[in-house]
Parts: sequence; C-alpha cells; structure tokens
Amino acid sequence: MNQGPSMHSTPNLPLRAAMLLLAALLLSACAGLPPKNPLAQWDPSPNQNARGPILIVIHFTSEDSVAESLKTLKTANSAGPVSAHYLIGADGKRYQLVSDDRRAWHAGAGHWGTINDVNSASIGIELDNDGHSPFADAQIDSLLLLLDDLCRRHHIPRTAIIGHEDMAPGRKVDPGPLFPWKRLAQAGFGVWPRADAPPAPAGFDPWLAMATLGYPLDNRGDAVQSFRHHFRGLEGRTFDEEDLRILHDLTLPPPAKDAQEDAP
Repeated sequence: MNQGPSMHSTPNLPLRAAMLLLAALLLSACAGLPPKNPLAQWDPSPNQNARGPILIVIHFTSEDSVAESLKTLKTANSAGPVSAHYLIGADGKRYQLVSDDRRAWHAGAGHWGTINDVNSASIGIELDNDGHSPFADAQIDSLLLLLDDLCRRHHIPRTAIIGHEDMAPGRKVDPGPLFPWKRLAQAGFGVWPRADAPPAPAGFDPWLAMATLGYPLDNRGDAVQSFRHHFRGLEGRTFDEEDLRILHDLTLPPPAKDAQEDAP
C-alpha cells in the first residue's frame, strides 16, 4: 500500500499561514476604505481631510457642465484647490467626490453662528447651475432625497441647511435668489416663515434676530442682502417691514408660535 500523504491530509503549514495572512490583509484593506453613499456615483477628489458634519451647505457651480464642475472639484483652480462632498447634475444624477466623514474644501472664509470653520462642520453639496438659470425639478428632487439620507444617517438637524451666501455674505452669492428654499422647507428642510405670521412688534431687534439665525454681521448690508436672497429672492441691503415680519417669525420660540396658532 502506498504510505505517502493522502489527498485529505492537512495542508502545508507555511502555505496555510500565507493564506491566512493574505485574508487578513484583504479584510484590513476593506475596513480602511472610506464609506461611500450608494445614492451617488463615487468619483473621488484628493482635496479633503477628516472631520464630522453637523451642517449642510448648498452651492451652485457657476460652470457650464457637470464635466467642467468635476474637473474643478478634483483639481486646482485659479483660487486654489476646492472640492465638495456631492455634485448634482441638472438631470438629477448625483456624484460623491469626498466621503461624508472627510473635510471637503467647499465653504472657505466665513462663519455660521458659533461655527467658525464651516468646512470642518459641514457637508457641501454643489448643484450644476450657471448661477442665472432656474434649478431643474429633477435636480431639486434628487437634492431632497440626498438631504433626507444625510440628515438621517448623520443626525444632522433638518433645519441646519444653509446656502453658501448665508455664511459668507458679500463674498459669495450661491445658491442665489432663484434657489427654491420654500420648496425645501415644504419638504421639511431648512427654515421658512409662516405665511400668516403677524408683523414684528414694536422694539423688535432685527440684528439680534439675524445673529440668532446664524448670519455673520461683519457687514450688515451684505448680511441683509444674503437674507433677502434666501427668504424673498430679492435684492436690497436694508430691511423693510416684510423682512422684519419674517425675521420675527423665524426666531419666535416654538411655544410662542403654538400659542399664536391656537389663539381665536
């Protein structure tokens, strides 16, 4: 009888050790991969570093195409390297360039409330738009789906959604006066005044209200312009009575709003 090793004998120990090492390396590599959102095509930009999001900032690209925007967001431009976590085309297609848990370079100088480094605290979403045209319905539908996903997964308050101009008035104008903030609010994102809110009372301080919302007040005219773009789609660097009504309603505590609505 043949006394050599059978087909069912224990594999060679060095070979087994090598196989185990290879498996461990593969698992380690998988564990180190950045999380990617299945709702968007992964198209990574190197312009990033680590952080954690509590705010979402919406931009427009001021480019003529998604291809141009992707190039800008993945390479250096005349003002230095920029990036964003997501880009949404006019057709609604979503691209993810930076992992949600990394710090994209989209906000730049400015602040929102007590957040002085907006890049470190936010997710940036770029919308393919030339800055002068209305936003496509498919694009906004896609944005709403993405906002719902991001707020749920990262526990970001649904009110913590602003425009680039809001945190950098005078320096930035995106997403501009044509952006449909009211539509976002109707879907539960951002803040919006009640249509039947009463006028602001005598003695109401609009600057305190602006600071409460988060607006920088380094240049008050710029801040008013940003506010009016966001909530009224209008130009102007001074408040009128409608601005005051909106500001008062936006900063009214929820119990006070409830009392107004319950009053006969």
